[in-house]
Amino acid sequence: MGAMDAETGKDVALLNPELLQIAEVSPSAIKENPHIVQNLYSQWLSLPDTTKLVKTVADKAKAGVPTNDSFNCSSPKAGSPSSMFAAVPPLSPRSSSGSPRLNRRGSGLGPSKLGSPLKILSEPIKEVIPQFYFINGRPAPHELKEQCLIAINEIFTDHEDGLQLQDFKTVTKEICKLPSFLSVVLFKKIDVESRGLVTRSAFVDYWINKNMITMDMATQIYTILKQPHQNYLVQEDFKPILKELLLTHLGLEFLQNTPEFQERYSETVIYRIFYYMNRAGNGRLTLRELKRGNLIAAMQQADDEEDINKVLRYFSYEHFYVIYCRFWELDTDHDFFISKENLIKYGNHSLTYRIVDRIFSQVPRKFVSKVEGKMSYEDFVYFILAEEDKPSEPSLEYWFKCLDLDGNGILTPNELQFFYEEQLHRMECMTQEPVLFEDILCQLIDMIHPEDESHLILKDFKRCKLAGHVFNIVFNLNKFMAFESRDPFLIRQEREEPTLTEWDRFARREYIRLSMEEDAEDASNGSADVWDESLESPF
Repeated sequence: MGAMDAETGKDVALLNPELLQIAEVSPSAIKENPHIVQNLYSQWLSLPDTTKLVKTVADKAKAGVPTNDSFNCSSPKAGSPSSMFAAVPPLSPRSSSGSPRLNRRGSGLGPSKLGSPLKILSEPIKEVIPQFYFINGRPAPHELKEQCLIAINEIFTDHEDGLQLQDFKTVTKEICKLPSFLSVVLFKKIDVESRGLVTRSAFVDYWINKNMITMDMATQIYTILKQPHQNYLVQEDFKPILKELLLTHLGLEFLQNTPEFQERYSETVIYRIFYYMNRAGNGRLTLRELKRGNLIAAMQQADDEEDINKVLRYFSYEHFYVIYCRFWELDTDHDFFISKENLIKYGNHSLTYRIVDRIFSQVPRKFVSKVEGKMSYEDFVYFILAEEDKPSEPSLEYWFKCLDLDGNGILTPNELQFFYEEQLHRMECMTQEPVLFEDILCQLIDMIHPEDESHLILKDFKRCKLAGHVFNIVFNLNKFMAFESRDPFLIRQEREEPTLTEWDRFARREYIRLSMEEDAEDASNGSADVWDESLESPF
């Protein structure tokens, strides 16, 4: 014990006492005074243990013995009290076996067979990313492509030079699975050189190589109908398929001798399509709007159904008949325009003057008519669909804009009262018991259940099943009174046919009325072949 104390005292004597007064030295102080570190290092080298350690390492190096463990400061003196005064701590123990993780692998003293882990990490990992973008869409699966090619070969076997237009309908219907009245447009889309023939290679290139085969039907029809430089459909794009439908559908054969009414039927169908489908109201039907609507299903039904009147969506001839006859009745001078005075007569004067003024101020929809103060046939189609199919979203938007006097998207009690005042006056003139606006407002609130009872917004109307009746209460007296005294038979009939819309029910009633009037007129004239020359109608 005495020998150890003597040796410790000797080590301490070698140290500079001034250097021991550095319990904590900041990095900035060391940078500013580098001589401190140098002096400490010199002091450490002068220690006896350091001299022995350096000599041992030198001897092993000369003898060729590995020196990895030479700096293991595990001697008793390294852990003696004198080591507490060392300014630099000893290095962590190392062994020839390397990392402890390598010990667990049992790799031994030799170098790893896997090489340096740093070398592995330094090499970039090559990962193959599959192609995710294709100019013409993802290619068709091999099996689908083979099945399609077999069907194509069967049809084109006897037509090596190609198919003519009259033979191409089979391709449209059986291979493309599209409505047959799209065959003309599809034929012209492939026959870009207008040769009057579609060869097998040209069809394969368009339908398979351009991946039309993998698209859904809505995208296929959209791609076929639209113009190459456009990313939307316009009314003009639908005319070729309506023309083909009129020429080939059995339910429309009777119109072939009256081309002027073929054109009116075609226009009416297109107007109805854009009224319900083109929600932006800009005359440009996008692919998204086409997919969200029910036009594709209606096209398929029109192609499969022999009775065109059973296709209630868009294509029904009876619906066209009702719209056109209503327009013709109001257009007294037959200039194919309707004035404000004409429209006020609609529905036996059911509308108020104030709401008609709003319509002709073009608030709900800008007229396409170029004649000032006149409504064209297209404008009338939009009006009658809005009036007779009020629960539909396009109709709710149409009438909401009419009532929104300041255009701020909110209907206040004052705005509703402005339109209802005329209703109240008409009730008094008809000796009907008037209903005060305060009572009406409470009734409207109960029907709609708005988020904020101080005003109404369009969202409130779209959530309410009785929203259409709200508009009737405000500006359509006849329908208001009919709703207050509803026939139980009609209510039960509506429940039995829940799929029919208000427009479907109106068109059916109106067609029966018009048919009965025509039959009565024909009977009075003594012949069913006599047309009413004043109407100039072929019906």
